[in-house]
Amino acid sequence: MKGLSSATGYEFKNRALLSEALTHSSLLNQEKGLSSNEKLEFLGDAVLELIITRHLYFLLPEKPEGELTRIRASIVCERSLAEIAAGWNLGKYIRMSRGEEMTGGRQRASLLADAVEAYIAAVYLDSGIEECEKLILTHFSKIIDMASADEIFMDHKTRLQELLQENGEADIKYELIKSEGPPHRRKFFSRVCAGEIVMGQGEGMTRKESEQAAARNALSKMVVRKEDD
Repeated sequence: MKGLSSATGYEFKNRALLSEALTHSSLLNQEKGLSSNEKLEFLGDAVLELIITRHLYFLLPEKPEGELTRIRASIVCERSLAEIAAGWNLGKYIRMSRGEEMTGGRQRASLLADAVEAYIAAVYLDSGIEECEKLILTHFSKIIDMASADEIFMDHKTRLQELLQENGEADIKYELIKSEGPPHRRKFFSRVCAGEIVMGQGEGMTRKESEQAAARNALSKMVVRKEDD
């Protein structure tokens, strides 16, 4: 793991945390006694959002809450996390089943994004919030700068929210329709609604991915309607 430590600039004291952060759930069916990185991902998502939120609060004091929310969403989205993972060459180090690897798991954006969140959580548990903040602000600095200057990709959910709220508040919600398949290859199906109206549906290998797909589907329908008008 020396290559990963060199890439991230962090050396773990408790290497068991690092091992867990790099263990994909697909491996659990092959090796007993392992813990996947799913719970660490849950924690890392919250830690990342807190640190980015705090940083933006002081970095952009003139921005209103809505603008800060939009900027934060473009920083912590799947695409940005996958970009961080690529910079660390993280896919090389993730432990996964042969089947997952054969189907492109080491390059899958959703899997890599989840692993980055798990890694952040592991650093937080290993050394605390200050070391974690140092890691995040060092490696997300370019993305933060681009997002603050409106030069970064905006995820579909954020774009849909902005469009629907142009004429006032909109009750936007994402609902999981169903999930199917084995735990290591589960597929999720979601829909996005504005009030009681179903705007779009989508599927993905994670719930987040399916929600992004649903938002993308809703946006494509909105474009078609505008062209028809």
